[in-house]
Amino acid sequence: MIRDAIDREVEAVDSEYQLARPSDANRKEMLFGSLARPGHPMGKFFWGNADTLKHEPKKNDIDTHARLREFWMRYYSAHYMTLVVQSKETLDTLEKWVTEIFSQIPNNGLPKPTFGHLTDPFDTPAFNKLYRVVPIRKIHALTITWALPPQQQHYRVKPLHYISWLVGHEGKGSILSYLRKKCWALALFGGNGETGFEQNSTYSVFSISITLTNEGYEHFYEVAYTVFQYLKMLQKLGPDKRIFEEIRKIEDNEFHYQEQTDPVEYVENMCENMQLYPLQDILTGDQLLFEYKPEVIAEALNQLVPQKANLVLLSGANEGKCELKEKWFGTQYSIEDIENSWAKQWKSNFELNPDLHLPAENKYIATDFMLKAFDCPETEYPVKVVNTPQGCLWYKKDNKFKIPKAYIRFHLISPLIQKSAANVVLFDIFVNILTHNLAEPAYEADVAQLEYKLVAGEHGLIIRVKGFNHKLPLLFQLIIDYLTEFTSTPAVFTMITEQLKKTYFNILIKPETLAKDVRLLILEYARWSMIDKYQALMDGLSLESLLSFVKEFKSQLFVEGLVQGNVTSTESMDFLKYVVDKLNFMPLEQEMPVQFQVVELPGGHHLCKVKALNKGDANSEVTVYYQSGTRSLREYTLMELLVMHMEEPCFDFLRTKQTLGYHVYPTCRNTSGILGFSVTVGTQATKYNSEVVDKKIEEFLSSFEEKIENLTEDAFNTQVTALIKLKECEDTHLGEEVDRNWNEVVTQQYLFDRLAHEIEALKSFSKSDLVSWFKAHRGPGSKTLSVHVVGYGKHELEEDGTPSREDANSCEAMQLTYLPTSPLLADSVIPIADIRAFTSTLNLLPYHKIVK
Repeated sequence: MIRDAIDREVEAVDSEYQLARPSDANRKEMLFGSLARPGHPMGKFFWGNADTLKHEPKKNDIDTHARLREFWMRYYSAHYMTLVVQSKETLDTLEKWVTEIFSQIPNNGLPKPTFGHLTDPFDTPAFNKLYRVVPIRKIHALTITWALPPQQQHYRVKPLHYISWLVGHEGKGSILSYLRKKCWALALFGGNGETGFEQNSTYSVFSISITLTNEGYEHFYEVAYTVFQYLKMLQKLGPDKRIFEEIRKIEDNEFHYQEQTDPVEYVENMCENMQLYPLQDILTGDQLLFEYKPEVIAEALNQLVPQKANLVLLSGANEGKCELKEKWFGTQYSIEDIENSWAKQWKSNFELNPDLHLPAENKYIATDFMLKAFDCPETEYPVKVVNTPQGCLWYKKDNKFKIPKAYIRFHLISPLIQKSAANVVLFDIFVNILTHNLAEPAYEADVAQLEYKLVAGEHGLIIRVKGFNHKLPLLFQLIIDYLTEFTSTPAVFTMITEQLKKTYFNILIKPETLAKDVRLLILEYARWSMIDKYQALMDGLSLESLLSFVKEFKSQLFVEGLVQGNVTSTESMDFLKYVVDKLNFMPLEQEMPVQFQVVELPGGHHLCKVKALNKGDANSEVTVYYQSGTRSLREYTLMELLVMHMEEPCFDFLRTKQTLGYHVYPTCRNTSGILGFSVTVGTQATKYNSEVVDKKIEEFLSSFEEKIENLTEDAFNTQVTALIKLKECEDTHLGEEVDRNWNEVVTQQYLFDRLAHEIEALKSFSKSDLVSWFKAHRGPGSKTLSVHVVGYGKHELEEDGTPSREDANSCEAMQLTYLPTSPLLADSVIPIADIRAFTSTLNLLPYHKIVK
């Protein structure tokens, strides 16, 4: 353990902590941990930062290096460890390798540390209160939490899974169905996430988190009361065998026909399971329900009473009322007793709510798992089986994975969406309301592992449906029926627009998402930025304008679909027919490109530097982008190879050696068909100025040029082989193949055998191709764009030369504040002080697809 390596790691840990600070989930967890009784491990600071690992120890004469060694000697021991290896090699070979590689791990012979004696950490006066918290994002949310005795030993019954299945249900009679009708809540999830924080040997958490509307926030006590009424109903009825069996059947189906997961995730999961379950249940213990024991379920259920619950209410409206500050994340909060009238009512034998009841039997659970016969010749790639002025359909029957599942994807393309910022927003509202309208009727399907997602794409509505093919058409038809009959009440319209304001705001206050928005606003001509959208929404839109937009949207479309899996070609055509017949729309007057036109950057290095929009956030994002242009498939592959060569040295130089930040990566950019590459660093204004980071990226690229010039032929060939291997890698499940094919359909490139062409190209490259390609993008003629989103901290100066204030957390109007270039880069870059003015003078590149 080298001392200076430890120093550098402390910086990485500190960057990770700084990145975690603006996350409400982390803040809530830290605050919750602080409620544990003094001396319990849950109350510890479990992140670590420069203060706790460097500055404090120095002050108190503690040697971090020595403490780390001590920790290592105590806990790094073979008999505490589990190991899982997955490979195509034989078991004998693996055994040999494992012995060679791992048998040197020391065994200290000490008993394994246990914490089981530290039970009831939350049996304290601090629990069972109301905590008001000021969140970072714009959100109203109520979290109700109970700390139960550890439940891990009941894994064969999974009582919390049974309870959370009912509490989190969204069909008729559920908590969320009732709250949605009242327009008080948008979402609810309940249960135990099975992380070490939520379930360990000292306690298990059961929590219910509800995303509230503005109206719901005003009635949060009633919302909590609804939850308590539902739980009381469950306690009165006791566990229900029919429901347990339904859950068991669904989990069994899912387990039996599961798709192979990514090997890295699989071995990680198994390795953890070996720590938790006996040998015979390692593969199944975390997924299946083995035995129905009503008394175990009832015991957990009966603890979920109001008197033992803790309430956390997150809302920006708490600002100014929260005088307490959590030590590590600076979360502002206040503690109060539950309001007396409510506390009294909850203690009493309160009435049940007649609107709350158990879910009915599920009609979507698959029972037919037969594989279908082919009704047309087998093909390696999707084939166009329908082609009309209204739409076309691509189809491929699966004959590789042989599971009774199918994927259906449709793209409903309309030129209406991008006509104005208001239209883009109306489209977002429409998709959100449609999703809201479907939530209850489609929930049964969702539970039976039929998944659907509606996405507001840039140029059309994307409908994705997948799952067991037996009942999948029912779900697809339900979605199209709701789309056809689309309506909205004024109350739902208001609720969804209020929520969308928060969503846009939450995207804008994150440095990395704002940086993406700024970059694409510069590059993609006629794109509406997130700020334009936020403005249009704040200016106010009416329900009438929404309904007329939707009517116009549905009247003229081009529909493109892909169906893959255990489906015949005849069945697949029925899906497109159903859409066309139901919606009964006119074809588009002319073909519509599903991409933006991209501006051609002028030669030289342009810099667009803007202030981050969250005053309390130290995080900055720096991206340097090199535009290449309208390129061929061969050149695209060469760019991929270049970026692959860059990954390790980029990380080593910018993160490990320069410790500029935790997130550091190069990436290959395909922007609406226009090629380029970029290097991104997430840093903190408390440590570095964004221009210093930009210079360091430049320094890295210069050193990288030297590195590839000195590359041996062997090293070059190794990387080429590695990239070919990646592209030749078998898909682990049908979804991967579908994603790749869908990408070709949705971008209208249709090059389904793209990988084969890329592999061909890779075989033809020499090292000099790579070097000259890299050099062509550097030098004087290069088209470079830097985007800086600048956080708040001592290394970033305000106009008057003082460091930016970190305290004010209020966000004024959401607009870009352009920052001047400092003397550091003034000579080498051309500043962009107004994006629209800058792009209006540039040439547009032609629409381009990378297919040749």
